[in-house]
Amino acid sequence: MVRKSWILATLMIALPASAVELRPITVETGTAGLLAAPVRLTNAAPEAVTCTAQIAHWYSLEVARAEAGAEAGIALWFKPETGTFMLLNDKQENMPVEALWCGFAGRAYETRGPISLERETGADVSARTVTCAPEGERLACR
Repeated sequence: MVRKSWILATLMIALPASAVELRPITVETGTAGLLAAPVRLTNAAPEAVTCTAQIAHWYSLEVARAEAGAEAGIALWFKPETGTFMLLNDKQENMPVEALWCGFAGRAYETRGPISLERETGADVSARTVTCAPEGERLACR
């Protein structure tokens, strides 16, 4: 009887979780309708830094690395109609960027300094330079 109760309880929990709405998603590709919004990073820290883009609330991707005193570039794109920043993958698919930060290599998340992304629709975006320097235990990127 205990085994039957356990199976019934498991089914009651599992059944609602299987109700998933599946619908086609259109993936935009290329740069049509996008404005180039590259970021040039200067590393003013005494050690290497890596920069990471959060492209989904569960997934992030390293997008740049700069040794001490070096520079690196981040190829961002901006969609003025929505105020969304994008990265392009190897298939030229548009990947919306939720957040962008840099931190000390090997412990970038723990030491991260956010890079501000102005998300206003119709914003005039252009190339910009950000300098990352130590600020206490973290990196500050301005």
